[in-house]
Amino acid sequence: DTHTTRRATYTRPPPVTAWHSTAPSPPVSRKSITMAEKRFIDLKTIGAVAIGAVAGIVCMSLFRTPKKYPTVTSIAFADGSTQRVETSTEPTVKCITTKEMLEKVPSDIEVSQAITPLPMQEVAARAGIAPEELFPYGAHKAKVSLEVKKRLAHVRNGHYVVVTGINPTPLGEGKSTTTIGLTQALGAALNKKVFACIRQPSQGPTFGTKGGAAGGGYAQVVPMEEFNLHLTGDIHAIVAANNLLAAAIDTRIFHESQQSDAALFKRLCPPAKDGTRKFSPVMLKRLAKLGIAKTDPDELTEAEVSAFARLDIDVSTITWNRVLDTCDRMLRRIKVGEGPNEQLKGVTPATRETGFDIAVASEIMAVLALTTSLGDMRERLGNMVIGRSKAGAPVTADDIGCGGALAVLMRDAIQPTLMQTVEQTPVMVHAGPFANIAHGQSSILADQLALKLVGEDGFVITEAGFGADIGMEKFFNIKCRYSNLTPGCAVIVATVRALKMHGGGPEVKTGKPLDPIYTEENVPVLRKGCANLAHHVKNAKKFGVKVIVAVNRFHTDTMAEVECVKEEAMKAGADNAVMAEHWAKGGEGAADLARAVVGACESSSPDDFKYLYDLDTPIKAKIETICKEIYGADGCDFSDKANEQIDAYTAAGYDNLPICMAKTQYSLSTDAKKKGVPTGFTIPIREIRASVGAGFLYPICADMMTVPGLATRPGFFDVDIDTETGRVIGLF
Repeated sequence: DTHTTRRATYTRPPPVTAWHSTAPSPPVSRKSITMAEKRFIDLKTIGAVAIGAVAGIVCMSLFRTPKKYPTVTSIAFADGSTQRVETSTEPTVKCITTKEMLEKVPSDIEVSQAITPLPMQEVAARAGIAPEELFPYGAHKAKVSLEVKKRLAHVRNGHYVVVTGINPTPLGEGKSTTTIGLTQALGAALNKKVFACIRQPSQGPTFGTKGGAAGGGYAQVVPMEEFNLHLTGDIHAIVAANNLLAAAIDTRIFHESQQSDAALFKRLCPPAKDGTRKFSPVMLKRLAKLGIAKTDPDELTEAEVSAFARLDIDVSTITWNRVLDTCDRMLRRIKVGEGPNEQLKGVTPATRETGFDIAVASEIMAVLALTTSLGDMRERLGNMVIGRSKAGAPVTADDIGCGGALAVLMRDAIQPTLMQTVEQTPVMVHAGPFANIAHGQSSILADQLALKLVGEDGFVITEAGFGADIGMEKFFNIKCRYSNLTPGCAVIVATVRALKMHGGGPEVKTGKPLDPIYTEENVPVLRKGCANLAHHVKNAKKFGVKVIVAVNRFHTDTMAEVECVKEEAMKAGADNAVMAEHWAKGGEGAADLARAVVGACESSSPDDFKYLYDLDTPIKAKIETICKEIYGADGCDFSDKANEQIDAYTAAGYDNLPICMAKTQYSLSTDAKKKGVPTGFTIPIREIRASVGAGFLYPICADMMTVPGLATRPGFFDVDIDTETGRVIGLF
């Protein structure tokens, strides 16, 4: 097929799975642009490059309504079965190409709204997903059944690639955009079977300053407004589940303060109409934990009744916060139990201090991202530790009786969501933990499904959040441990802008104009800042993977600056360094990057991959290893609270869990103002939380907050709705 972007027309290969048509099919193209959508076309540019007559012909082709050509397509699946689907394609519209138009790429939402996505049934069929494995949510997104994993269990996995980056500016350096651009290039330019696997964005940054996470320009997921707003409701399910458990914790403390052991037990195991009593399934798990083999409530002794019914939670040890998917600084610390009907008998004080986290920092989000099946998710949710009893015993969600209810609320959320890029490449969107205050990865399940769907010769491109010092390190040491997947290549995204900042350039702030140093050539400052890139390249090499540096070029970057970054990357030990222009050119702009990735994956060996530390290493030693080897710190400074928590977790048997550091993304240190490669610093460990259900310990460094705040001028000022058409406007 011939595939068209606004800048160029190039040949599009067959879709991501083997298929053939029973009749000739016309070229697949974007939607013809309607008069209402023509606002993003620069008419001055058209006039500058075409005489009046040619311009008139072009305009007629742009704004006409194309004829649609139905065709019957036979899809061949990896297991040998086939499926016939009717598709509809449109003739190609050739667009004008000028250098000026490259510099005037429309806003992300204008690009997205100028695209007519393929029907999800067609995207799924081309990707090898059977009709019964697809559950549409509207016209442009659908849930994918985990049965795909079972059906294709015999298929060998494809190549696995992680995209990461240098320490960014607050504006972001295009890691998501590069993930999508690389995926489009592998599919359209190199004719490879390919999937992108990315995270669902949080509403917090979407309405804050950073924006969404769909990518951008001509390398994004569409429709971007559906991607960035609600999607299929997974984050809402997490909020509901998290806050149900929070309510259950405080309610249990309240009721235990009001009642005797016998009264508690009677209410927990009430008699049926016939007078018999029984334990619910979740209660049997608590009995087993206590070493009580009885299953009849009437057979428990007085001591067993007391042990079963009274959790006796030490409120000072509770680490479970409520969550919301909004940046709200005023909820970081709150008091609960202020109402006159919530006073606790014999408890001083009656209220307790707690707080809110942002939803994507919830342990339930981490569980969703790291689970491998519905049964595994149920077990992890029940094992989440919310605090300790006054005797020092861990108290879990299943102890409170909530684990099963949490799993029910998360039943649909466990299925990945299928979407597509502007070039109709399939995308799995699933889970969305931040990388600075969580582990920062999309789900294992999405990766597993995609790796089976692309098959042995295909590629799955996933993204690790923020800089390589936090996102990539957690991808290797946490996600790869639980998935047993071995990456063949790491792509480190770098920009001239961020490297100039690391070389001593003025502070970059959202909402403020860039200093001229960032828009004018300055190779000396840039070369100095490349030390930050070199540090990340060397860190990636410690895990035994191939490393490709992608120089995400902005239109103000000169070729001398691009060549400087490539040169410094190769000096640092990168296997290749490539310029990419996918934001302005779509997949064709990342074709060289795609070729470099293919070469790296085909020459890599799974035997070369290694972790940074062994799980049986003591907690403190694992934390110190990350701080010294990855951040370049001299050591760690543990608070008294952190030391006490380490002792408690070790006694409880949690010392064999991996480590998930909560640290700023803007510096290798914990001081966001220290750019480049700082030296002579230590990492202060304020406290350590145990995310036992997810499967990691969670040290919080310095003054790291687990719910962001809004700036003076957040992005929501620009967001509105066209009441005539219902379209979202102003979203990036």
